[in-house]
Amino acid sequence: MLKAGLHATLILAAGTAFGANDDDGAISASIPAVYLDLRTSYAQVPAGSLAFGFGHPTLFDALRTLATPNRAAFPTGLPAAKSLNVDFPLTVDVTDSVSLYGGVSGSSTEFGGSGWSSFQVTSWNVGFQADLYQQNGGTFPTVTLQSTITQSIPNGPLATTSFNNILEFDYALDSDETKGFLAGFQDTRTDVGTTLVKINPNTIAYVGGYYQWSNNWRFTGRVGVQSFEGAQLLTLAPIQPFTQPIMRLDLDRMDDNDNRLFGITAEIMWVPKPAYQLTVRTPLYAVRN
Repeated sequence: MLKAGLHATLILAAGTAFGANDDDGAISASIPAVYLDLRTSYAQVPAGSLAFGFGHPTLFDALRTLATPNRAAFPTGLPAAKSLNVDFPLTVDVTDSVSLYGGVSGSSTEFGGSGWSSFQVTSWNVGFQADLYQQNGGTFPTVTLQSTITQSIPNGPLATTSFNNILEFDYALDSDETKGFLAGFQDTRTDVGTTLVKINPNTIAYVGGYYQWSNNWRFTGRVGVQSFEGAQLLTLAPIQPFTQPIMRLDLDRMDDNDNRLFGITAEIMWVPKPAYQLTVRTPLYAVRN
């Protein structure tokens, strides 16, 4: 089972075992895959913006910075930012159609050329991904729901709780599910522990497709529209609403049973100026199907 990521991160196009016989599938299905879905991301965000995108938002780092003395240097609003994030979700593929995960994220940030902060744990998250319906060669596409709750650390006045839900439709064009089309919708809601900060909902609607070669390299592309309803961060200038394009490209190396061995993701989101994120995925397996 392939977990997105969105938070972050999100690769929701799961597949049947590629090249495995029926007996192998029955044995592997009885043993849950257990792995640390290690993800390392580098992001650049323009001034005056909060970047949500497909996956882990940068707002946790931004609000944590506002709670420090550094905010005195930002009288007009959030400066341009860079961040290095590492996510450590422990993932259990309970069945071919259900995954559970939970873990922490750490980051180091640089705001307005003020130098990189020390690396700290900034949030924890729990969630699940489940196929509500599987195509299995039929007419109707696979329907997948992913839901994640993310809580910032520490739990102070500017603590945030993010609720991220993704509904995706995957229409496979062959029985091995190595090529097909995608369409989906993502909704992100954020609660802040003070009335002085308000972050409005962020939504993404997208379409895309995927193709997996016989050597088990898999490419997935998504393009869509992101709509953010704006935010007010303390006494800083308001972050204005926008509706802008967003694009994500994934290249993954799979094994014969569709376990991810390595992945790299490039994402561009206009917020409304371009923001960039590059993510490398290196899963560490305790049990692999």
